[in-house]
Amino acid sequence: MTDLLRQAREWLAQDPDPDTRVELSTLIEHGDVSDFFDKKLEFGTAGLRGELGPGPNRMNRVTVMRAAAGLAKVLGPGKHVVIGYDARHKSDVFARDTAAVLTGAGLHASLMPRPLPTPVLAYAVRHLDADAGVMVTASHNPPRDNGYKVYWGDGSQIVPPVDAEISAAIDAVGRVDELPLHGPGTLTELGDGIVDDYLEALTSLPLGDARDLRVAYTPLHGVGGATLMGAFLAAGFHSPVAVAEQRDPDPDFHTVSFPNPEEPGAMDLALALADRMEADLVLANDPDADRCAVGVRQPDGTWRMLSGDELGGLLGEHVITHTSGDRMVATTIVSSTLLGKIAAAHGVRYGETLTGFKWIMRAGPGLVFGYEEAIGYSVGDVVRDKDGIGAALTVAAIAATAKHHERTLLDLLDDQARRYGLHATAPLSFRVDDLSLIADAMARLRANPPKELGGRAVETADDLAKGEGGLPPTDGLRYRLAGGARVVVRPSGTEPKLKCYLEVVVPVTGEVADARALAVHDLEALKADVSAALGL
Repeated sequence: MTDLLRQAREWLAQDPDPDTRVELSTLIEHGDVSDFFDKKLEFGTAGLRGELGPGPNRMNRVTVMRAAAGLAKVLGPGKHVVIGYDARHKSDVFARDTAAVLTGAGLHASLMPRPLPTPVLAYAVRHLDADAGVMVTASHNPPRDNGYKVYWGDGSQIVPPVDAEISAAIDAVGRVDELPLHGPGTLTELGDGIVDDYLEALTSLPLGDARDLRVAYTPLHGVGGATLMGAFLAAGFHSPVAVAEQRDPDPDFHTVSFPNPEEPGAMDLALALADRMEADLVLANDPDADRCAVGVRQPDGTWRMLSGDELGGLLGEHVITHTSGDRMVATTIVSSTLLGKIAAAHGVRYGETLTGFKWIMRAGPGLVFGYEEAIGYSVGDVVRDKDGIGAALTVAAIAATAKHHERTLLDLLDDQARRYGLHATAPLSFRVDDLSLIADAMARLRANPPKELGGRAVETADDLAKGEGGLPPTDGLRYRLAGGARVVVRPSGTEPKLKCYLEVVVPVTGEVADARALAVHDLEALKADVSAALGL
């Protein structure tokens, strides 16, 4: 504790933020600094993400300035970095600190004009021919968090070994109050022209001609609202109607307990609005608008949120049928296998990657569509990362075309089930307080692989730590079961969770509704057996 207190006092002496200085002073006075100083946020392929507060184990101005200095060291003087930020607490401050450190190291920084969606930053990196990009955001994390995401010059998130090089450079940074700031590099404050260019680029997506659609929308207190409205108007749609209580950015996310459209209750206000306005479609973005969620009215008048895999199948087939030439679509090893069957039916190349868009966007040449089951989609080549604005625009176009033919997205899903079999997926996760429980569960599965799950024989068991199928090694297990079913088990990379991804495939020989009922039964059987095998 004596050493930690010494570190805390050294940190306090260089901290430029009066808020964290007050907090840290109080912690030092009470001798209670261990949780803030006994470990540090690790810089990886997702950059940094964590709770706000003082010390190396929190997101704060010192942590951010050290990250910027490490990035500057790896890039070198003269390089160009675009900096974006959302509307979370301290995001604008962290963005300006980044610009100050980069220009102090002799780099050129371009700063976004205001809080904007992550896909706008990812677009700007390539559009401005920059060498790298930084986005200050914690996406859909709780209000107390913030984060620092780094893009490389191709507009994609960084991957190894660049992340390790930046991490090592960060570790070598000295006191931040000794860093040169604001020159000899240069700073450009971008105007709204960069947003206009992004919106114009989105109009090149395969959107068809139908535009008659009533849309209810929520940005969940994030930064997507104005940009999504602009995208719809630029493409010739009527402007969606936004949930009034959630329309404007709010770093406290006061109407939701967790600002993620996949969380229970997060869509309640949007669905209520959709009922009042008799909408055809409900759309939602997460707070930094890189993800997109979709709700559809059912025949009985109730609403159903589509799963990430369902929307991935619809978007994927739409893009394939509206593009030509040698091209590729890709998803991850934990997403549905449906996209692979769609690609095969259309003679299009297909790739599977590890989880994360940093891998999806590097699946291969000619990539026209990529998605992950966690409602992340990249349509076309406008953004080389997940783009909740472009995805929302494209699914609206699909829904408008279906409406023109007196059909809905649910009818299109039934069409796919008849063509390829009903692919039903479900998540199963276990949150733990002791991370050793996850390691123990993975060890048990490796030592004693199950021979049957959910009444289906295990046909193959792949240990993904061995780099199966040419993929980089990762801690995970994949079981392929009889009848095309599949189970993937892996520890979460960002939370104390063990995550399982379940899929069953049911041939449709009669009514699709009957196949769906059977799929629900089969998924429940899988959940029971996987839970028993894990012992958590």
